[in-house]
This record gives sequence, structure tokens and C-alpha cells, in this order.
Amino acid sequence: MNNQQKIATLFPAEYNIPEAFQIPVPLEQKEYLINGEIHFWEGPRQEVFSPVCVAAGSGFEPKRIGSYPLLTEKEALAALDAACRAYDNGKGTWPTMAVEERIRHLEAFAYRMKERREEMVRLIMWEIGKSLLDSRKEFDRTVDYILDTIDALKDLDRAGSRFVIDQGVIGQIRRAPMGVVLCMGPFNYPLNETFTTLIPALIMGNAVIFKPPKLGVLLHQPLLEAFRDSFPPGIVNTVYGDGPTVVGPLMESGRIDVLAFIGTSQVGDILKKQHPMPHRLRCVLGLEAKNPGVILPDADLDLAVEECLLGALSFNGQRCTALKMLFVHQSIAESFLDKFCQEVEKMNPGMPWEEGVRITPLPEPNKTAYLRELLEDAVRLGATIRNESGGLVNRTFMFPALLYPVNSEMRVFKEEQFGPVIPVIPYDDIEEPMQYVSESDFGQQISIFGSDPEQIGELIDLMVNQVCRVNINSQCQRGPDTFPFTGRKNSAEGTLSVSDALRVFSIRTLVAGKETGLNKHIFSTVTRERKSRFLSTNFLL
Repeated sequence: MNNQQKIATLFPAEYNIPEAFQIPVPLEQKEYLINGEIHFWEGPRQEVFSPVCVAAGSGFEPKRIGSYPLLTEKEALAALDAACRAYDNGKGTWPTMAVEERIRHLEAFAYRMKERREEMVRLIMWEIGKSLLDSRKEFDRTVDYILDTIDALKDLDRAGSRFVIDQGVIGQIRRAPMGVVLCMGPFNYPLNETFTTLIPALIMGNAVIFKPPKLGVLLHQPLLEAFRDSFPPGIVNTVYGDGPTVVGPLMESGRIDVLAFIGTSQVGDILKKQHPMPHRLRCVLGLEAKNPGVILPDADLDLAVEECLLGALSFNGQRCTALKMLFVHQSIAESFLDKFCQEVEKMNPGMPWEEGVRITPLPEPNKTAYLRELLEDAVRLGATIRNESGGLVNRTFMFPALLYPVNSEMRVFKEEQFGPVIPVIPYDDIEEPMQYVSESDFGQQISIFGSDPEQIGELIDLMVNQVCRVNINSQCQRGPDTFPFTGRKNSAEGTLSVSDALRVFSIRTLVAGKETGLNKHIFSTVTRERKSRFLSTNFLL
């Protein structure tokens, strides 16, 4: 069966879905968590439809998999009140709790979370169309992130357990929480990237209000009881619903101390402007990117094709770190395109649960129509779709399309496609891709493919002041989670990694006094007799 036939017959009848991966009964979520209590919502709810279509009557329709609460401003402000009470201007149980105790709470949560693995993996797969393999990876990577965060906090605590004496002043520097954090994650990694802000915010002693992404809400429902039972009341609160309705009042209150948001710069700007005291608001933002790959004339073509394929099309290209523009030297362009097209055409389209599937349906409403607009615009302006199946659509599914040659007049040159469209630009002078990067509104990462150390060394020096990660002969990516993850320009604000995130959601605070006999006695007695949780020489192993 060729790709055209596979795509035409892509979607299944309900009875053809393996029982292990079915959602037999829609998840009608009514629950939301505020102040340590699970409340039940009887008001309007948002219906949730999967990007997976199933046979219905004479055609196919997106499968309805459940619904979630459309809360109002009243519930959002109740969550805010609960978080503020729990934090209590830094005097609450959680922010004053010893680091060792907070770690125990987080370990208990991780244990409870692992018990719901299969249920959550199935919901990730159905809600956003992510393959079963990648859904499992996202869950497991998130659990690993929690454990790595605990280890990183132990390292940070050990570093802060000693006294510093300088210029006759004794001091101890540790990190203290910021206050109330609003966490909002993205739909493409609704569990992992949400937790890369939520977990460090929690473990550093902050109170959290958590709003799941618009796509990928239901998968968090299995964790509500674990959040309730693992943390003090008011430390974790959830809100659901329309962003302007529930998030706007939170920001306008001025009581949000940290905004952790992963999404578009347009929405990020709106949220920041809603806060009446922006100078008091710390922002941790993961925003758009248009990461280029530059294939030099001496590149290993097989390696470049392999990495660019992964970089451009992992999870259908729906990653901020995806390679969204490829620059290929004119002398090797045709060879690169031939190899790339061959490999793209081998990618298996199908349903998320199918073994070996590489391309799956897209969760965003009307996404295939938008991507077709980009293709039609590029073709009108001189590009061609080079691979045979490129751009074939069946409802929520589109097969990857390789566009060549792309120029600056085309929409895809500037717009972040966030999907399976791969624009390729031929170049003769290396200044052409370098100029693209320097003039871009984005500055997250770049991938460079080549063999000459001298030329690559020169390009590294040019690019490190334009982007925040230069990848050599490898795709753009976030991991490992111990590496810093950030961007310049419109791509990010703040830095995330396992250790950086702990610093982002806390502030350096010190206790200091002149090196007098009295102060030496006070410091010694306080630490020896454990009179303070903050001023302490204890450390965790």
C-alpha cells in the first residue's frame, strides 16, 4: 500500500481500535483543586475531541473523549486567595518548611504519579495525537525530571550550608521562595514542559496556581488527588477554562509573583501587560522559535538527512526546538533533497497506538487548512513540493511536505509553521543563512552540519551571540535537562534546566553580621542547636 492509499484509509472504525488503547467511556471531568479540597463543577464544560477521527455514520468525525470545567473569575480568584493564604507572605508552612521535608512531599507525589502511568499515557495519546512510544517517553521523562530536580536541590542545599567570612562580615547565603507562581504549559508537551516549571516552583517553597494548556487538559485529572494528598492545602491549585476569563483576573490582581508561561510571545506580552506592577513580576517564558539548519558543502549527507529529518518532524514538527528552516549549499542541494525525500516518504503515517508510526494527526483545530495555505502560498511564489506524498491531507492529518526553493517573499520564510512543513533554501554564500539568523525575530538554536573544524569554529563564534545553543552535526533539542534551555529576542525569557529552574523560582537571600564575639556566639548557637531552618549548617546527602 502506498502513502496515498494509507492516508486515504488512515482513520479506523471504533471496533478496529485495540482494546488496550480505547477510551470506552468519555472522561467527564468536573473536579478542580483549590485549597486542598477537590471541588465539583456543575456549570458549563468544554468538550474535548481527539485529533483521531473514527467512523461515524457515512463518514468520520473526531472522537469525543470527554469534557472539563469552564470555570469563572470567581473560582480563579478563590484559587489565588488560597495560594496567597498558604504562602502567607513567606510565613506559611510550605515556604518555611525544611528542604528535607519538602523533598519528602515531592517524592510522595512522584510515587503516586507513577501509579497512574498507563492512564495518563493513554490520555496524552488521545488528546494531542502523540504516538504511544513518545507519550510513554514524555511521562517517564517527567518522572525522571522530578527525581533529577530533587538531586539538584540537594546539591544546591549543600552549597548553601557553609558560612562565608569576608571583610569582617559573617554571612550565609541560601535561596528563598518568590511567592505565588502561575504555571501555564504548552499543548505539545502538556505534561513534561508544564512540570519543568511547576516542580521546581513547588520544591523551592512557592505556592502554585496551575492552568493546563487548552489541548491536553484531561491528562492531568488523574493527578488531582495526588496533588491534594502530597502538599499542604493551597500550595497547589488548579484552574480550567478560557484564558481571558480565568487568567486575566489573576494577572490583573497584582498578586502573582512569578509567571511561568510556555506559548506564543503575543500571549506572553498580553499577560505581562495585565500585571499592574510589572517590575515586581518575574517571568519565565518559553516562546516561539524558527530554528535553522545549515548544511555546509562538506557535510556528511547521510548524517545531515538523518538529523534534519528528526529535527524537522519529531512529533510532526510540533516542537519549539524543531528545525523549521533548512539552508543547503547549492552544490549539494539536489543530492540532499533526493535523500531527504526518500527518507520522508518512508515515514509511516498512522494512528498513535500503531507500532512504528512516525506521522500522526494534528491536534490544533484547522491546522491542516493553515499548513495548506503555507504550501499554496509558497508554490504560487515559485517553490515546489518535492516529495511525492507531500501535503496530502485527510481531515486532521497531513503528510510532511518538503518545499524547495523557498525565498523571503513566502509566508513560510517568517511564520513558525509548527507542523510537518519543511522549507529548504539554497545558498551560495554562507552570509545568506547567517544574515537570516541575525535578522530573525527569534534566537533559540541553530544546527550546523559540516566537517571543517576551521569553518565550523568561525560559525560558532558568529552564532553564539545570536542564539543560545549551537548544535554541531545534530538536531536542535531541549535535552539533556541538565543543559540550560533558553533563547534570545522573542524566543524566551529566563533559563530552564534542572538546576537553573531552581534558581529561577527562588532568590538569593542571606543572613549576615559583623564578625564580633556576640555574633559568633549567636551564629554558633543557632546552628548547633537548630534554632533556625534557614540559618543552618546541616546538608542533605
